[in-house]
Amino acid sequence: MHHNISLITTIAAALGFGLIFGMIAVRFKLPALVGYLAAGIVIGPATPGFVADVALAGQLAEIGVMLLMFGVGLHFSLDDLMEVRGIAVPGAVLQIGAATGMGIGMAYLWGWSLGAGLVFGLALSVASTVVLLRALEDLGILDSINGRIAVGWLVVEDLVTVLMLVMLPALAGALGGTGPDGVAAGPGANIWKTLSITLGQVAAFIVFMLVVGRKLFPWFLWRVARTGSRELFTLAVVATAVGIAYGSSELFGVSFALGAFFAGMVLRESPLSHRAAEESLPLRDAFSVLFFVSVGMLADPMVLVESPLRVLAVVAVVMFGKSLVAFALVIALRYPLNTALTVSASLAQIGEFSFILAALGMSLGLLPKEGQSLILAGAIISIALNPLLFKLIEPLQRALRARSDAARKVERSTDPLAELPMSVPQERLSGQVVLVGYGRVGRMIAASLTAQGVHIVVAEQNRELVEELRKHDIAAVVGNAAEPAVLIQAHIARAALLVIATPDTFHVRAMIETARALNPGIRTLVRTHNEEEAELLRKETGSQVFVGERELARSMAERISVDLAALKPGH
Repeated sequence: MHHNISLITTIAAALGFGLIFGMIAVRFKLPALVGYLAAGIVIGPATPGFVADVALAGQLAEIGVMLLMFGVGLHFSLDDLMEVRGIAVPGAVLQIGAATGMGIGMAYLWGWSLGAGLVFGLALSVASTVVLLRALEDLGILDSINGRIAVGWLVVEDLVTVLMLVMLPALAGALGGTGPDGVAAGPGANIWKTLSITLGQVAAFIVFMLVVGRKLFPWFLWRVARTGSRELFTLAVVATAVGIAYGSSELFGVSFALGAFFAGMVLRESPLSHRAAEESLPLRDAFSVLFFVSVGMLADPMVLVESPLRVLAVVAVVMFGKSLVAFALVIALRYPLNTALTVSASLAQIGEFSFILAALGMSLGLLPKEGQSLILAGAIISIALNPLLFKLIEPLQRALRARSDAARKVERSTDPLAELPMSVPQERLSGQVVLVGYGRVGRMIAASLTAQGVHIVVAEQNRELVEELRKHDIAAVVGNAAEPAVLIQAHIARAALLVIATPDTFHVRAMIETARALNPGIRTLVRTHNEEEAELLRKETGSQVFVGERELARSMAERISVDLAALKPGH
């Protein structure tokens, strides 16, 4: 009995080769994503030997796109984005515009059409959220202000990309490709009519999801969770993601990517969103591997031999062109040198959204096959070299500060938020608590101290938060408290306590050293996440260190003791 097992063969080959090459990549301290792309090249039609079914791989990749976008939506936080909107929104939009312009310029020199240049430039402008999150986690700065700005910047990039995924099919005909119906548009085609219909469908879908889906799908998820079946819950999450993506395409004519993104967004409204993310993670990881392998299958590695100068041009735009633009924008928005370098390093790579844009561009007849191969080559090289750029941040920062007067002056002298206003009463700057970090923990500490009538001065790197605090008559100064100038502005010499509530423990020792140099008798309290770090900080600094899990356990134990005492006879 003969069976057609192309699907099984394709999945087995993609996962098997993905595992092997992923392990090789990790062994060489590269992101596993590089290995997945290489696996796709090996089993693709451009290399000799076994060739997987490209058509089936493309459909599996579509599921991977759905689940990737679902994950992006599930972790999308409007509150986190609003905290850094002042830098993330204008910075990301201007950087995308600049990088897209560079891509269009290269495409023009190579004789490509305007549509090809637009897709190519957009693909080069969008960094990989997957790669960035892994890099920030490895460095331990994901929850720092620099990490939040970098993630917020990429969230804006993702939102712009989602919008372009919606608009490109409507614009394709006018740009020299095929329209949504697969037919090339003539010169007299009514682009505004097509665009209006597309945007109307998207608007109808968004309204439906916000009005109906926002209530219906979290309610449905809760009903499934009440059954107590983990299998049903996982099935409900995946079925919701894929079902909404498919339904949005069939009913509203929008892309799978947009439908899956909004599926994640509406499920985030549910208290079970964290469990939904956890339960769907293995399946999302598996299909994301299939997605990256399928992208590799569509690429031609001979582009490295036939067009090495074009590959170098792509890498230059990705790793230096758009990073320099981002650096200039961050400095222009009066953020510190360290923030500018961190954001620049974060953007110096491209990934999953670039591949999605390239695939869409090819399907619409806009992007030539060489363009997709150049994008893939640029992605592999930039992702492989990206960790090196993060390691260069500290030495480059020291070199710029040591050798450039402009680098030293630009960080503080022109920034009005870097100094406390003269209007702050002197009695509030003596015996005060200097609070470093105004995140979730810092806010609660500040609220408690303010309620007790204790004067505080906040040192925070987020300009928007500092501006908001000053509006509410709370003394605050912007900057990294590891720099002496910041603590001097916070009047640390006359403070009673230094409370470090920031999750970034990398600069804690420098903060404490500066504080004690200026105020030898000051007491210091530090927040950290693990026992090893806490023990090290206690020994090296003599500070009182609080570990989140331990303090939570202590509070719960005290509450249990109180409740048990109340239950005893006579109470």
